[in-house]
Amino acid sequence: MASRLRTHSTRRRARAGLRDTWVVLREFRGPIFVFLLVLVGAAVLYRVLALAARAQDPAVDAPSIPESIYLMLSMIFLQAGAEFPEPWYLEVFFFAMPVIGLALLGSGVANLGVLLFNKSARGSAWEAALASTFSNHVIVVGLGKLGYRIVQQLLDFGQDVVAVEVEPGKPFVSLVRKLGVPVIIADARHGDALKSAGIERATSIVCCTQDDLTNLDVALDAREQRPDVKVVLRMFDADLAARVERGFGIHTVFSTASLAAPAFAAAAARAHVEYSFYVDDQLLHVARVAVAPGSPLAGKTIEQVERQHDLTIVLHGRPDEKHLHPRSDEALSAGDTVVVVASLEVLGRLGLVSNR
Repeated sequence: MASRLRTHSTRRRARAGLRDTWVVLREFRGPIFVFLLVLVGAAVLYRVLALAARAQDPAVDAPSIPESIYLMLSMIFLQAGAEFPEPWYLEVFFFAMPVIGLALLGSGVANLGVLLFNKSARGSAWEAALASTFSNHVIVVGLGKLGYRIVQQLLDFGQDVVAVEVEPGKPFVSLVRKLGVPVIIADARHGDALKSAGIERATSIVCCTQDDLTNLDVALDAREQRPDVKVVLRMFDADLAARVERGFGIHTVFSTASLAAPAFAAAAARAHVEYSFYVDDQLLHVARVAVAPGSPLAGKTIEQVERQHDLTIVLHGRPDEKHLHPRSDEALSAGDTVVVVASLEVLGRLGLVSNR
């Protein structure tokens, strides 16, 4: 498991680095455009002036537009492979272009260095720009202790995460950013916050602030913007959680009295689990599996299923009966239900983890 977590961490850092670089380049579209505009404009002006000079003196060289662009670029780096032209106004280019070009490049390189290596100087606009590169990700609203642990679990599951937190001074904000997760500092109850977090491209949203009504408000707003988004909702009040589940059709409403961070993360990763827990460093999940007609489980004994899929069956149910600790030689049939304890990888092979 440790090696798998290291692999996830390496991939996560690589993805974060690629996104970071892409946003930097995207932020520099303006300076790059200005540099190209100056380069092409100077080349066109040089050719026009050279043509005018050649009309008076046929010995004056008047390069084509592509040749003029190459000449201007060479001048910037003090590598102009051409002799000084006779008219003074053409000689000016040999002195002015290095100053103008190096000034533009120097300013751009300096700003690029700041953005690449001084992340604290980027600000909230940068976080929103970084979040805009995410898709099929999970949005975590609320970076308290539970929210931070959920982010960690989701990253360990290989999920991309964008966080939303209203208080920039919370200690977990900086810790989450160090994990390569963009944090949108905004009140998630305002629709713009969820848009900045990429709700239209997200697969799931976890609402885990300290306030039940805030969580419900954010969940309903998310459903209004994206009716098909998976909502995982934290509720302190178990009775309210049950009523919300029945009344609003949000079937992943969990009371914090009975559910820990791993189950929130597994649910947000679209794993159909009912409970999650650790045994030492192994994260296990309890899931209900229906044996459909034609299922590879049908016709096999419980012992065969457990050995083949590396899981444990703790309950076997038929329409008229249920058995805890079922016999190992009992065969499964279409229409049966089994409750299994397995890792997330095994649940994925059984089709209980969805990517959409």
